[in-house]
Amino acid sequence: MGDKAVEIDPGNAAQRADWDGPMGEFWVRWAAQLDRASAGYLPHLVVEVGAGDAVLDIGCGTGATTRAAARRGARATGVDLSASMLDLARRSAAEETVDDVEFVQGDAQVHPFPPAAYDVAISRHGSMFFADPVAAFANIASALKPGGRLALITWQAQKRNEFRTAVHAALAGWRPIAEPPAHAPSPFSLSDPERVREVVGAAGFEDVALREVREPMCFGDTVDEAYEYLSAHFGPVTADYDEELKARVFAALRADVAAHLTDGGVLYGSAAWLVTARRGRGR
Repeated sequence: MGDKAVEIDPGNAAQRADWDGPMGEFWVRWAAQLDRASAGYLPHLVVEVGAGDAVLDIGCGTGATTRAAARRGARATGVDLSASMLDLARRSAAEETVDDVEFVQGDAQVHPFPPAAYDVAISRHGSMFFADPVAAFANIASALKPGGRLALITWQAQKRNEFRTAVHAALAGWRPIAEPPAHAPSPFSLSDPERVREVVGAAGFEDVALREVREPMCFGDTVDEAYEYLSAHFGPVTADYDEELKARVFAALRADVAAHLTDGGVLYGSAAWLVTARRGRGR
């Protein structure tokens, strides 16, 4: 666990316990695979960053987006709930000799960011977990200069993301694939364009726009590599299965992974939104 003095909104306490605990440790262990899987989305995001920009990276995780922003000549600050992920982010920045980056443990919903200090706030799949997203984006807006920019990558609906539906279908056995709650913190809480416009607009942003982006998710070069990762990530849904059913569904998962092997690795389809907006100058 990280610094217990970190200010956390009570509604995000469960998220902090998870990301600054077992989920964070999982992401550290599998950081290379997770960064590779989402790598296709990085160019769509960092193109919004200019040389000389002060950048705030929300939910930065192990810091791939923060470092990418700095490589474009920005001064980048990454913020995340997970101490272990931030430790890896700092080590990676040092090993890659990426300058002008810093990493801060905090809850972006309530963190005391310096006011009007940043030109742009970015997030790659890290902004969907706030208990009160309007309050969180309002706090992020306060950290931006008037007219400052917001750029987010958020998942589209689960049904449009093959990497979720195919893997869950293999592991579900006889059970239907559960849909995540519409507005509760989850990877898909900002999948509805109308809700995105409502939340981001209510937080003080203007010119909210969404553009569809689709990229293949690569989970490994071989069936063994991809199966090891996917079974570790999604396998907990089988915790209450008996051994016979577990054997059957994991065999189904391996067969599905094999069916997705291409010359470029094991690829599954995915779909996201690039959300852009700017802080209102009257805020």
